[in-house]
Amino acid sequence: MSSRLVGVGVGPGDPELVTVKGVNALRAAEVVVVPVMDTGERGRAEATVLHYVPAEKVVRVVFALNERTDRARREAAWDAAGERVAALLREHGSVAFATIGDPNVYSTFTYLAQTVGELVPGTAVETVPGITAMQDLAARSGAVLTEGTEPLTLVPVTAGAAVLKDALNGPGTVVAYKFGRQAAEVAEALRETGRLDDAVWGSALGLPEESVRAAAELDGGPLPYLSTLIAPARREGGRGGKL
Repeated sequence: MSSRLVGVGVGPGDPELVTVKGVNALRAAEVVVVPVMDTGERGRAEATVLHYVPAEKVVRVVFALNERTDRARREAAWDAAGERVAALLREHGSVAFATIGDPNVYSTFTYLAQTVGELVPGTAVETVPGITAMQDLAARSGAVLTEGTEPLTLVPVTAGAAVLKDALNGPGTVVAYKFGRQAAEVAEALRETGRLDDAVWGSALGLPEESVRAAAELDGGPLPYLSTLIAPARREGGRGGKL
């Protein structure tokens, strides 16, 4: 019987936003792996998982999630994590990996699945979709992500503020992920493109320290790394104007 690795999206932090299918996948797996930074603190994925499975079923595996500059160190951490999960698969056969958001949207699961597939040939890889930060922020702020024929552009600001500015100059709604360390550049890009007034940002969604605010309040100070921004499309013509 082949090994089975399931990437489970557990949402942005609110345990009530894990899908029924996600909970079932976590409970069905023999082991649930949660990613941990090399500093050791409990992450959002682990905190969410512990609402649904007992702690003795959870295995913490270190990923260099806070490594942005040293590629060799980051890849060495990925390799070590892949080896650890491969060993768990050989021992247990069924492993779930919990990831915040969705396992197919900027998730460490992508790299893990590739590595494990090479180490344990024949492993069946599946994913269970999760609610994303942009969906949660839209719900909490009242921002509408898309209407009619509008496009939706998702940009990781780790790619540079210039990439975000290009998107803001285009049509439709723009969502920016991971912009906390470049909040000043993001605010300037919003001002320059005339997208500041309707934009909203949020961090720690669903957690006690949650913050959801108008982007006009950005003062250039640093924000949490996983902050999310929504700049809604420019909408004219009334209801259904872009159908």
